[in-house]
Amino acid sequence: MRTAVQPKSRPRPVRFRGRSYMAFALAPELPIADWLADIDGAIARSPGFFSGRPAVLDLAGLTLPTAEILSLIKALEERGIRIMGLEGGDADYGPELPPVLTSGRPTASADAGPAEPEPPRSAEVTRLVPAAAPPSAASLTIDVPVRSGQTIYHPHGDVIVLGAVSSGAEVVAGGSIHIYGTLRGRAMAGAGGDRRARIFCRRIEAELLAISGYYRTVDDLEASLRSRPIQAWLEGETMLIAALD
Repeated sequence: MRTAVQPKSRPRPVRFRGRSYMAFALAPELPIADWLADIDGAIARSPGFFSGRPAVLDLAGLTLPTAEILSLIKALEERGIRIMGLEGGDADYGPELPPVLTSGRPTASADAGPAEPEPPRSAEVTRLVPAAAPPSAASLTIDVPVRSGQTIYHPHGDVIVLGAVSSGAEVVAGGSIHIYGTLRGRAMAGAGGDRRARIFCRRIEAELLAISGYYRTVDDLEASLRSRPIQAWLEGETMLIAALD
């Protein structure tokens, strides 16, 4: 009796997608104990500052043995800061350390055949440093409050929030940011390098303000400005903040 031969099923392609992530780039300084004390101070002043945010450890300019890097990563994890990768260090670090990352580009969806799939590019770690200004684009309007743990990311235009931005939330825009409520979280304008970007909000109680890589934290904010409408902008390499009323 002849056995029927089942036709081979066609292999399904494997889909890879590039991703772009925002992460803090932490640059430790010697002595490490003093730098960790500064981190403790920032967390004490703004408990939600690092909440839900992955971080990259920038080791450029530092020569640390593997054991000390591991100890530093553990100390940061004890403070709720998770290190997803290293930058600016030795590319030959062993497998016990997070990978050394380089800034990549987001990739479009692609179908790879099963025989020789093209590996996906590494995820981009976006650092807020001065760069070429992005092209103008339409603004993004958010008509609901931005809650703790949420991120609004619009890389090539303004962001308008009609409600409040909670502590632990963040708004990142390639252009300016307009918040018609209380800003308690983080607002980062000009994320692609647009130094003309500004931040406006009706009531300022922010954890952090940043424009094109220059930032100010809540402890830098003058007491006379708190809980008032403000605008923030760059003048040279200084971020200025002024009341609107």
